[in-house]
Amino acid sequence: MIDLSIIILNYKSKGDTLNCIKSIKESDLGALRYEIIVVDNGSEDVIGDILSWQYPEIIFIDNKVNVGMGAGNNVGLKRATGKYLTIMNPDTLVFENSFKEFFEYMEKNQSAGVVGPKQLNPDKSIQNSCYRWPGVLTPLYRRTPLNKSRLARKELDRYLMADFDHNHERKVDWLLGSFLFCRRAALQAIGFFDERYFLYFEDTDLCREFWKKKWEVIYYPKVSIIHNHRRQSAQIAWYKFLTNKATRCHIVSWIRYLKKWGFKRPLSIS
Repeated sequence: MIDLSIIILNYKSKGDTLNCIKSIKESDLGALRYEIIVVDNGSEDVIGDILSWQYPEIIFIDNKVNVGMGAGNNVGLKRATGKYLTIMNPDTLVFENSFKEFFEYMEKNQSAGVVGPKQLNPDKSIQNSCYRWPGVLTPLYRRTPLNKSRLARKELDRYLMADFDHNHERKVDWLLGSFLFCRRAALQAIGFFDERYFLYFEDTDLCREFWKKKWEVIYYPKVSIIHNHRRQSAQIAWYKFLTNKATRCHIVSWIRYLKKWGFKRPLSIS
């Protein structure tokens, strides 16, 4: 078994994927034995040909079709051989010591199932990447003019952890899935991503499964990454709520999440 497997799921984002790989290659992994696995979700953007030429050591898996975020990552996770498994979105970039610091942290904290970094926008401002459990109306408050009400603002501040400065380590309910440094034993215990979520809520669900199996979910801001985040379902006018594919996926995943976990919001860890 090697030390670390890094999984990148590509979907029509070859430029981002190549930049992500470049940042990994330029980071200091020290003596860590690692592998990079790129899974393509039917992009038809010749990413496989580019990788075979530029990075022949990278493991490339072509899914032929878009099987979704969770299922696509699962293909790479199940192929991986590392003690620790890192899930990276193509639009993320690591700094020099990101992997070494996470590896050392997990080696010292055996109760941690998954740890996530402080995520920064390209201008280095802090991005929301750790959250409390959503309430039944949270997605609605985030996507419609209802977010201007006092009740909505109170709920969104709770959900987005507005009372937290995001500069200190802490246990959290769930972490944004754009970068997750996971313990293999923990992922195997929970059964990887629930593939019923095509897009959205797969990360929320994953963290609930970690907590259910008594694995801790940790926000660790001593490690930072850049995340060029584009919230697709939030980039459209609210009155086009049901006509956008990303938004429809969000709604479907929200319904599946409620069917699985129920309408009652659990007590938050933090």
